[in-house]
Amino acid sequence: MLQKLAGFALISILAAGVCPCQTKPETETHTAMGRQNAVARGKYIVEGVAMCELCHTRRDENGAPDQGNWLMGGPVQLRPTYPAPQWATSAPRIAGGPPGTEADFIRLVTTGIARTGQPPNPPMPQFRMSRQDAEAVFAYLNSLGR
Repeated sequence: MLQKLAGFALISILAAGVCPCQTKPETETHTAMGRQNAVARGKYIVEGVAMCELCHTRRDENGAPDQGNWLMGGPVQLRPTYPAPQWATSAPRIAGGPPGTEADFIRLVTTGIARTGQPPNPPMPQFRMSRQDAEAVFAYLNSLGR
C-alpha cells in the first residue's frame, strides 16, 4: 500500500511538471546572460540609435570613425549654424565607463541633467531614455573596458 502511495505521489509530481531531481539554474549563469543581453541592447542603442560615435570617436584623415579609438572622445566634428557660446568643442571618453558615477550617467540619459545639475552642452542631446535602456547603455560602455 505504501509503495502504491509513493508511486502515486511521484506520478503526481511529474505530471505537475515538477521533478525533485532537477536543480534550479544557477543565479550566476542567469546574471551573466542578463549582462550579455544588456550589453547587446546597449550596443544597439549606442551604435544604431543614439549614434554616440559621431561626437565621442575621433575621425581619421578621410572623416571615418577611428575604430582604434572607438568612443574614446575627441574634437566634436559637428559645428553650429548659429552663434552658440556653450557649444562643446570636445567630447569626453565614454568607452570603459563615462565620466562620473553610474548614477550620474543614468540621471544624464534619463532626465537630460548632467552631474553639474545643468543640461549638457550642445551638441549633446538631452536624452530621455528609460532606466532599462540607460542601464544597458552603461553596461555596454563599461564592457569596452578601456
